Amino acid sequence: MKKLMVVASALMVLGAVNVQADEGEKTYKAACFVCHDAGIAGSPKIDDKAAWAPRIAQGLSKLEEHAIKGFKGKTGVMPPKGGRVDLSDDVVKAAVKYMVDRVK
Repeated sequence: MKKLMVVASALMVLGAVNVQADEGEKTYKAACFVCHDAGIAGSPKIDDKAAWAPRIAQGLSKLEEHAIKGFKGKTGVMPPKGGRVDLSDDVVKAAVKYMVDRVK
């Protein structure tokens, strides 16, 4: 019984990870792509490793913070939540992770 509970718990965690990954891609395709596919407002294009490298070097939490709160830098502007204030912080974080995972 104890082994069954451990397996069930592990499956729940894996399911949560898959939901987050799916949510990140879904959010990217619904909102983030507008700027990050074309490089609008200085945003790094989704697959541009060179443009993402210095951002990733700051750490995932900094990228999440900039995506949620907004950021104005030397190379561009990121409005809070990409202008989609209806998005939860968690789905914005999932979208950031999705983008970062694409260029790693």
